[in-house]
Amino acid sequence: MKSRPTYRGVVLRDNSPGRARRPAPSGAAPPVSGAARVRVGREVAGRSGKGVSVISGLALDTAQLAELATRLKKLCGAGGAVRDGVIEIQGEHRDRLVAELCRLGYQAKRAGG
Repeated sequence: MKSRPTYRGVVLRDNSPGRARRPAPSGAAPPVSGAARVRVGREVAGRSGKGVSVISGLALDTAQLAELATRLKKLCGAGGAVRDGVIEIQGEHRDRLVAELCRLGYQAKRAGG
């Protein structure tokens, strides 16, 4: 194994062809007991300290995800994007987003502190 030092510690990488790779994480979580788990969290990593509200766990196709993102961006009066099956809304809008998603019929929970 070849290690690579990083800011937070050492990352070990194993690039040998005999080992199976882990599947890439998908943006949508599998439905649990008939309903999807929708999480509304906050992230600042890689954004120069600016926070975004992140909605994950929606089992929707790309067009439906974009339509829902547009609706939520208008509700918050903020910009945002859809990346890798996750909706990102600029700013701290978790409470407002959870309330709107619950009103639309999703079982949404606020994630993080």
